[in-house]
Amino acid sequence: MMKILIADDHPLFRQALTITLKAEFNDLDVLEADSIPKLQQILDEETSLDLLLLDLDIPGAQGFNNLICVRQKYPELGVIIVSGFEDKDNIHKAMGHGAAGFIPKSTPVPDMIIAIKNVLDGKLWTPDGEFGINQSHNVEVSNKINSLTPQQHKILMMFGDGLLNKQIAYELGISESTIKTHASTIFLKLGVKNRTQAVILLNEHLSLSHPFDNH
Repeated sequence: MMKILIADDHPLFRQALTITLKAEFNDLDVLEADSIPKLQQILDEETSLDLLLLDLDIPGAQGFNNLICVRQKYPELGVIIVSGFEDKDNIHKAMGHGAAGFIPKSTPVPDMIIAIKNVLDGKLWTPDGEFGINQSHNVEVSNKINSLTPQQHKILMMFGDGLLNKQIAYELGISESTIKTHASTIFLKLGVKNRTQAVILLNEHLSLSHPFDNH
């Protein structure tokens, strides 16, 4: 049986979406959460969820923080953002933080079903179809960067600023050999071989996180 979790604080919306999904999919179990604590409880208890439909505006969500936490803690779970905010900036940020899809609440029901089926098939979906192969790559890049610890991320940013290992060691108050150990772990997590490739990946991530900046 397939399991889909709807996290939204509007009961009528959850009810309408549940009816729509059950009419479309056989053997479907729909779970509902109306708050972040309830969402967390279900995520902790259910080990076989197929998809999470997450409202950005659910009480306690704090913008994209909840999406980021879910993606880090449950990397195998597909997440579609279902939101009343449908400007490009929010769509780009959601996808950059690891969402597999973004469905504005104004989307016609047939298109919602298409979006959900696309994500269940392992594809990405946004209203304008902008997130294709290149965006899949960008989401993968962001997920790699987001897997770094705060200390590793700080060191990577210093690599980006062109600092040498001994300069970074001095700035952070740790030994140069510790920096080298961190560097090896960073390269491993990012799937790169050296500092140059790591910085290229970092710059890709930064340009995705700020798509409308002029750099």
